[in-house]
Amino acid sequence: MIKKTGFTLIELLIVIGILAILMGAVVVAINPGRQFAQARNAQRWAHINSISTAVYQNAVDNQGTFTCAAGAIPAAATIMKATGGYNICSCLVSTYLASLPYDPSTGNYTSCTSYDSGYQIFQDATTNRITILAPSAELGETISITR
Repeated sequence: MIKKTGFTLIELLIVIGILAILMGAVVVAINPGRQFAQARNAQRWAHINSISTAVYQNAVDNQGTFTCAAGAIPAAATIMKATGGYNICSCLVSTYLASLPYDPSTGNYTSCTSYDSGYQIFQDATTNRITILAPSAELGETISITR
């Protein structure tokens, strides 16, 4: 009598099922979508901090008043962009920033004549404090800096 060795179909299906469950658990634990969203939010924090520092440096250079050809910083949250928003780029780029940071999901920057930072800025009329915020923040996070 010849004895055959090997796995039965049922044994193979059980092993494949167990591997599929383990791989699914690993993907859920790693959650690459959430990791990418957290990385984009970290980038947003760094960007608005850079813009805030540049605005502050401009104010320091001008005896405490932010000076820009675009005029005073708006009192209501306004997007920083070349057209249709508050055009802050020429006031900051080359003197305080190498290029204007922009939101990794919604913004773009090629030059001061063609950009949309994706970030908003406003100045409180009573306290004169300037707030810069990232309205496209992910994972329910609020990203803003007030100085």
